[in-house]
Amino acid sequence: MTKKERAQFVIQTLKEIYPTVPIPLDHKDAYTLLIAVLLSAQCTDVRVNQITPILFAKADNPYDMVKMSIEEIKEIIKPCGLSPMKSKGIHGLSEILIEQYNGQVPQSFEALEALPAVGHKTASVVMSQAFGVPAFPVDTHIHRLMYRWGLSDGKNVVQTEKDAKALFPKETWNDLHLQIIYYGREYSPARGWNLDNDIITKEIGRKSVLDDYYKLAKPRK
Repeated sequence: MTKKERAQFVIQTLKEIYPTVPIPLDHKDAYTLLIAVLLSAQCTDVRVNQITPILFAKADNPYDMVKMSIEEIKEIIKPCGLSPMKSKGIHGLSEILIEQYNGQVPQSFEALEALPAVGHKTASVVMSQAFGVPAFPVDTHIHRLMYRWGLSDGKNVVQTEKDAKALFPKETWNDLHLQIIYYGREYSPARGWNLDNDIITKEIGRKSVLDDYYKLAKPRK
């Protein structure tokens, strides 16, 4: 299979496994999604979805958020980790949204990435999931699977994102990045990986990855 054929196989298989693609972080608008994505850095979506209802009950818009102190925000979001940085970011970006954007989340990568505690991945998720703009935010699952599938040699997420965008048609990006994440969690995890369940890697996996897997899977005498 050529690289393009392997990419097509991935698109087709994931479409069959995940015909509908729910957004993993609970939110009601662009602002609550932005906050949820920011909280998800080095934290599970499950944990974020437990914490955001508590935070949003007090403040689900920038005007209410700035009425809270950084310390108050920090206390609520502590279970998500990195709370000192995240609480400052949430308070700071809420101020900027009020001052510069009439309380609205801007619809551009540049404007989003200029906000405190918002990096390229967070901006990409918001652009994709809140505004429907084609983007391909790369997390650890996507980074791992693009390598396992021989679709990227990316040593970092920047390169992996570049490779994914070059390989997959633009109109597939918004669903596909989520489908790959769901597939990585369910069928192709970093730990406790069972290749028998992982139909995509079994079919198109990088030879060195498959060889390593079979070596480790061999029963010891």
